Amino acid sequence: MLKVDHLSVAYGQHRALDNVSVQIAKGEVVVILGANGAGKSSLLRTIAGLSKGHCEGDISFDGGSLMGVSPDDIVTGGIALVPEGRAIFGDLNVEENLRLGAYNERARANEAANLDRVLTLFPKLRDRRKQITRTMSGGEQQMVAIGRALMSDPSILMLDEPSLGLSPLLSKELFQALGSIRETGLGVLVVEQNAKLSLAIADRGYLIENGHIVGADDAASLAADPAVQAAYLGGKPKGVGTLAPGPAAAAAKQVSEASTPATGSGLVYVTPAGLSGGAVAAGSLIGENLESLLGRANAAARPASTLGTPQAASTKKGPKIIEGTPEPETDAMASLPTAGSGHGTVGSDGRIESMLADFEAAAQKARQPRRNGGGNAPAKDSPQGYEPVALPEIPVFRKAKIEVFKRDKNGALVKAREA
Repeated sequence: MLKVDHLSVAYGQHRALDNVSVQIAKGEVVVILGANGAGKSSLLRTIAGLSKGHCEGDISFDGGSLMGVSPDDIVTGGIALVPEGRAIFGDLNVEENLRLGAYNERARANEAANLDRVLTLFPKLRDRRKQITRTMSGGEQQMVAIGRALMSDPSILMLDEPSLGLSPLLSKELFQALGSIRETGLGVLVVEQNAKLSLAIADRGYLIENGHIVGADDAASLAADPAVQAAYLGGKPKGVGTLAPGPAAAAAKQVSEASTPATGSGLVYVTPAGLSGGAVAAGSLIGENLESLLGRANAAARPASTLGTPQAASTKKGPKIIEGTPEPETDAMASLPTAGSGHGTVGSDGRIESMLADFEAAAQKARQPRRNGGGNAPAKDSPQGYEPVALPEIPVFRKAKIEVFKRDKNGALVKAREA
């Protein structure tokens, strides 16, 4: 059995692990769930003897302590690690990568049997034994990495994020293979963020957060826990979306019951406060007849040079008139003529036409191109008064001339060619 007892790991002032205790027996799959930076990889690297931090606590395997033991001796003792990122030898073929895992004395005696076991576990690798691994897909490379670890003939297999970067289909195939590994009697310790796949094959699980173990249970109980579902399975935590009982809830219930239509549609209708029934004519709100107001607005929208000149036929559409409650009067609005103010219709129309003419003149001026020097006269050296644009200077680099010489039979240099 692999047992981690009150393990703490610190890198300077940062504590990657704090009082962590886990255990795994041969023939079971244990998963450690946690977010990025929670300490999952630090735990596996410390067990494998690869941690460079200050370690406290104890790690034991089959009764013997692993604290201070070198990584190669830990592998020889029966613990293998598949690191995050696979770390395969890309320029070697599949079989060469696999055989590199059988370097220790324990594995050499069973190299042929272990190779056959790996190729049986991953049939794709049997068909591609001579393929260069860097030309393989991410899922196939992960199979090579796991197979290489199995070639060391371990009793405990540790995997760090085995589904990282794999498609859902390849991840499912990979975890099915890990379930088959358990049937051979190996203990499997998996560090994963994919809780759904890992809990489906696991016997037990641990939850790690900020270097602390915050939960431990069998896999089925963890998968059914609402908090685990919300954090790792995309579920909805219990109580989310419900209104807590209290005055606010009671008031909301009364409003909903009073405002919900009898059709049972569930929609809530709210009547704004301060509005009473009844309807009034729009003309009475503005103190003027709407027909005369619209007629004057349409007449003012037609272009005219001076007041009193017959209007030419125009195809332009008049302004869109929006009827509604008028805004409070400003100083500018108060100066405009209103019904009963004593101003004539002709005077008000002239004022509107004057404003429209100013707008049109400003628009035409804005559409004119900017002249050289800001004046109205065209520039002498530029067509149609536009400012001249300086051409960009583009450096051109020519290939250097190369002369090749060689010595003739007499030792003299003779030009051979030019390039």
